[in-house]
Amino acid sequence: MSQTKRRYYLREKETTQLFNDLSQKLSIDIAQLFETKTNVEVAETQAAKIYFINHRPLVAVWKNMLMPTLLFQEGQQLLPKIVVNMGAVPHVCNGADIMAPGVVRIEKDYKPNDYVVVTDERHNKPLAIAMSLTDSQTARDLKKGKIARNMHYVGDSLWSQLKKLAANS
Repeated sequence: MSQTKRRYYLREKETTQLFNDLSQKLSIDIAQLFETKTNVEVAETQAAKIYFINHRPLVAVWKNMLMPTLLFQEGQQLLPKIVVNMGAVPHVCNGADIMAPGVVRIEKDYKPNDYVVVTDERHNKPLAIAMSLTDSQTARDLKKGKIARNMHYVGDSLWSQLKKLAANS
């Protein structure tokens, strides 16, 4: 597992820029989810740059993409959701893309290249953060094929780093 190479706090101006970039990428106002005085710390590892917002690893730059992590529950509640059947769960948790036959329902509308949260139908637990390949209406109509690309999932190397860093915070 990669060790933390560098850890530092962002200045207020840099925090504002991060929130603006994330708000634009997720199509939600991130700043309203947090207090006016937000503490943002960055942990740079070999594989990712992880942003701790108020001491929680909520955002990461991983695979050269700014994305919410699976620990960012406040943000997940505002993102569109793809609910998959229990048969799809092990595949999604092994990094498989989201396929139309495994989808039970889609909550909230989205466009291509939007981030979506993938959850299981039984417990409604977040399994992955995925990037949509189509818009939500097209995805609802599909009977076969990929509808989203799995970007970050339970058990991947980013997940392991997040858990380790969160435990040490």
